[in-house]
Amino acid sequence: MFEKRKEAAPKKPLAPPLPVAKQAEIFAFLKKTPYGVVSTVHEDGAPEAALISLAVTPELDVVFETLNTARKYLNAMRDPRVAVVIGGREDKTVQIEGLADEPVEAELERLKAAYYAECASNEGHRGWPGMTYLRVKPRWIRYSDYAMPWSVEEYSLRS
Repeated sequence: MFEKRKEAAPKKPLAPPLPVAKQAEIFAFLKKTPYGVVSTVHEDGAPEAALISLAVTPELDVVFETLNTARKYLNAMRDPRVAVVIGGREDKTVQIEGLADEPVEAELERLKAAYYAECASNEGHRGWPGMTYLRVKPRWIRYSDYAMPWSVEEYSLRS
């Protein structure tokens, strides 16, 4: 039988900061892509992923709804490091690694408005018992375009 070893993941090299023009390009793409996969880590270290409806802000914050009993919510509250993958259309994908939080008060209302503007079909979820909203603030982004000529670009955000 093979014995599995836990090894520390290598540190990512520091990517350059995201230029304003590239941020606008990524935002325009994400506005057309209403679904993604959010990945969190269970307390035992196991990965957990879920397909989500999402909205994105001009700052590239990802906003989604979830129940406060869902694995993704419980995991993100314990360990806010999450990853989100969005794409597939137009041969483009965006990978985001960032920190999740649960906005409150005016910020929550602003983000809920953005979410329901993009995900109007979920409007009936408002008021569900335990419904809450998470935001992922990106720290690292990979923007891939596999059309010819293809490109893969990585950027750092919010040091």
